[in-house]
Amino acid sequence: MKRRTISSLAAQKAAGEPIAMVTAYDHPSAQIAEAAGVDVVLVGDSAAMTVLGYDSTVPVTVDEMLMLTAAVRRGLRTPLLVGDLPFGSYETSDVQAVATAQRFVKEAGCDAVKIERGGTSVQRARAIVDAGIPVMGHVGLTPQTAAITGSYRARGRSADEAFAVFESALALQEAGCFALVFEAIPAAATAAIMPHLEVPVIGIGAGNAADGQVLVWHDLLGIYGGPSARFVKHYAELRQPMTDAVAAYVAEVREHAYPLPAHGYGMPDDESARLRALLADR
Repeated sequence: MKRRTISSLAAQKAAGEPIAMVTAYDHPSAQIAEAAGVDVVLVGDSAAMTVLGYDSTVPVTVDEMLMLTAAVRRGLRTPLLVGDLPFGSYETSDVQAVATAQRFVKEAGCDAVKIERGGTSVQRARAIVDAGIPVMGHVGLTPQTAAITGSYRARGRSADEAFAVFESALALQEAGCFALVFEAIPAAATAAIMPHLEVPVIGIGAGNAADGQVLVWHDLLGIYGGPSARFVKHYAELRQPMTDAVAAYVAEVREHAYPLPAHGYGMPDDESARLRALLADR
């Protein structure tokens, strides 16, 4: 499998070949994504909740995201790696946005970065692109804003709101974004908007008309213990088997059933006897 690039994603869109994207937050999950043939890996700020235990994406810091992203980088060879710029790391100015994006490229090895919303984020996207760093935009439900306003509802249920989503998407495309994420947008709205955009669109709760799909690692594997959005599909239910496995370990330790001799290392009888003698003499 060839290494994924921005050009290869554009070629997938042109050929009608769906793009498979997942989030990942550590080295083992990156290796699994690699082995599974994923096209794009996003180190999303959803790590704030799935990995770091925060209540929303807002508290996660740049340094925390960089640590996780660098770990993922070490597990990938083929997929395109995108790093999520966390809340507060790009909104203030173009200078701040470019500096943060540069850290994700230099320190974590990202191929691209992702930012949320239209509005002022359009200018931030343009500045980052002008600095030579590819940008993925994100419209519809934007978790960073939703966490502050408390409004996690779908976006684009009315024609006016859907048109506003389109305008944000178009502005981000014109600013140079190489791809867009559509989150929690009615399938009919996505289908209507798609012919008017040129860059790949990755959907999450946005219907099947998008050029690809993304799911959060802990959601698709059934690991996350928190509430799930309606667009989440669990391709496995691993949380309970993982709990059962750890509980079995705990029980065996308490019953002296683990470790068995097979789990240990041998020592010649004469050396064991000599050690006992040395200890006794002491």
